[in-house]
Amino acid sequence: MKHPAPYGTWPSPFTVEVVIGSAVSLSEVSVDGSDIYWLEGRPQENGRTVLVRRGNDGAVSDVTPPPFDVRTQVHEYGGGAYVVDRGRVVFSHKLDGSVWIIAPGADAKLVTRARDRRYADFRFIPGTETLLCVREDHCDRPPTDPEASIVALSVDGDPNEAGTVLVRGADFLSSPRPSPDGRKLAWLSWEHPDMPWDATCLHVAEVDDGLILGSSRTVAGAMPEAIVQPLWSPAGVLHFSSDRSGWWNIYREQDGVVEAVCPVDAEIGGPHWSFGQRYFDFLADGRLVANLSSHATTTAVTVDEAGFRPLGVGRAAECPVPFAGPDLAFAYVSVSVNRMPSVVLATLTDRRDATIEVIRAASPTVFPEADISVGEALTFATAGGSEAFAFWYPPKNGSFEGPEGERPPLVVMIHGGPTGMTSNTLSTRVQWWTSRGFGVVDVNYRGSTGFGRLYRQALQGEWGVADVQDCIAAASALAERGLVDPDRLAIRGGSAGGFTALAALTSSSVFRAGASLYGIGDLRLLAGDTHKFEARYLDRLVGPLPETDALYDQRSPIRHMDAMTAGVIFFQGLDDKVVPPNQARGMVEAMKAKGLPVAHYEFAGEGHGFRKAATIASVMELELDFYGRLFGFDPPSLSRRAAVSGAPRNGDD
Repeated sequence: MKHPAPYGTWPSPFTVEVVIGSAVSLSEVSVDGSDIYWLEGRPQENGRTVLVRRGNDGAVSDVTPPPFDVRTQVHEYGGGAYVVDRGRVVFSHKLDGSVWIIAPGADAKLVTRARDRRYADFRFIPGTETLLCVREDHCDRPPTDPEASIVALSVDGDPNEAGTVLVRGADFLSSPRPSPDGRKLAWLSWEHPDMPWDATCLHVAEVDDGLILGSSRTVAGAMPEAIVQPLWSPAGVLHFSSDRSGWWNIYREQDGVVEAVCPVDAEIGGPHWSFGQRYFDFLADGRLVANLSSHATTTAVTVDEAGFRPLGVGRAAECPVPFAGPDLAFAYVSVSVNRMPSVVLATLTDRRDATIEVIRAASPTVFPEADISVGEALTFATAGGSEAFAFWYPPKNGSFEGPEGERPPLVVMIHGGPTGMTSNTLSTRVQWWTSRGFGVVDVNYRGSTGFGRLYRQALQGEWGVADVQDCIAAASALAERGLVDPDRLAIRGGSAGGFTALAALTSSSVFRAGASLYGIGDLRLLAGDTHKFEARYLDRLVGPLPETDALYDQRSPIRHMDAMTAGVIFFQGLDDKVVPPNQARGMVEAMKAKGLPVAHYEFAGEGHGFRKAATIASVMELELDFYGRLFGFDPPSLSRRAAVSGAPRNGDD
């Protein structure tokens, strides 16, 4: 029998210690022979990212010892920070950008010292000691205009050498992929003001024995299309994903002809925020395996001209990585609506049934299904006769329920990007709220990925308008259906999601509270004080400067603090290069001047996105306590209480 208790006060199994203390993030699975590799982000080690291996004998061990942190800061968002080939591991060390190699049975050896250079997206030329990668050169360059190039590094060379340049000249370069015989090189490029999900080009050139490239040709990109993941088949046929049809689909180029492998109104691809993303791969029998996404739900499938067939291995965070050989075996990060992510080995016994071996779980804790709120797909009407999408999570706790006649508070969650997507795979950050008696709606507003190019482009010129309308419409729809309390609505977001949250709070009175995690308050400041990768992002989202100067003032929340009526809690990393800390400070001072409830927390050693366990724990508890102050409940068992200006708790001095 469940016990009635006010929403927001329910004791929860999703404690800070459970959510953070033993949890790790799992990503970038790869296979080398019979060994499986992956990256673990460990909050309990101050956010250090560790490369881990599961050997043929089943033993799991760390490949990179402290203090190595396997990350790269190319494009600031990184990705593609390691590669493994025939037992050799090459990786980027985040602290100084240096590149290292660990050969079987040997200690780590320096490949290049970096010296104001960053490296990512590593690939060996087959059968050689030569490593290809993207280099971002900050030497003698303006901070916002490093030079992009594709370089060759010798893993046995002088670590003072920075690499031999093979390709340069484009604003951005990505995905250097040598063909199986090493005689061709494919890569991607794009130019300002395009983002890689607006328009990219795919190039190919011959490579001679002296690492001299012949004349390149453009395989795709003459018309605006977003291309991701060039990949050579074992037979040497170039494949790639493009959204030229309106959906990211797989294409191949042979004898100068580009053709779709199996067209579908769904996505096999995504926005190129980071290097090394994997959406499809090749099986030993020549078929493709892929992650197919439709309406923010992914399915692992096999692909051939006859169509798509479910692989039968459940959901995967990225495309499962096949092992070489006749058996159908895959390694991947398994995700689910009711289980924590885990690195698994799946073996298909008869092309229908899979044997799943869990190698590493993100957390040792198994949560009872009675405590897990599963996201329900929500489609709702929004401004202009359009429709938008979200996942609705009702409050759920195996031991507690709300008092009769009371409706729960709502937290509106906004994914970052804004060119991104949220899914309903289990997130302890969502369950933190639902298990305490909050409803949560996680919005895939217009501009989100996973719904085709037209939906993604619906935010062009409308950032701060369409996304705000959709978040308000989602909250209003749930309130109108009697599912949440219309007087206790909160909105939260990080980075671009933080901008949407702040824009909603300064343009409407729907929400009573909000949280901004490294959120954007001043669009003009962002346009002039951000890194190269996103330096022209706002040209598409808002408009080019100076022609649309007035729009930047009109859309910037910091210019409309006089319209703010809600309370806001701000969280900011002091090392953030994407959204400088001064943006939050300006808004906090404006709110204090108005006497509005406001709290502000800055964290040393944190950048754009929090990694340290102590930081994440503080944010979770402080935000919950802040909402308790504004919504009239006292969350139990918190070790941290928010210092709020303008909203003393009952009994406070």
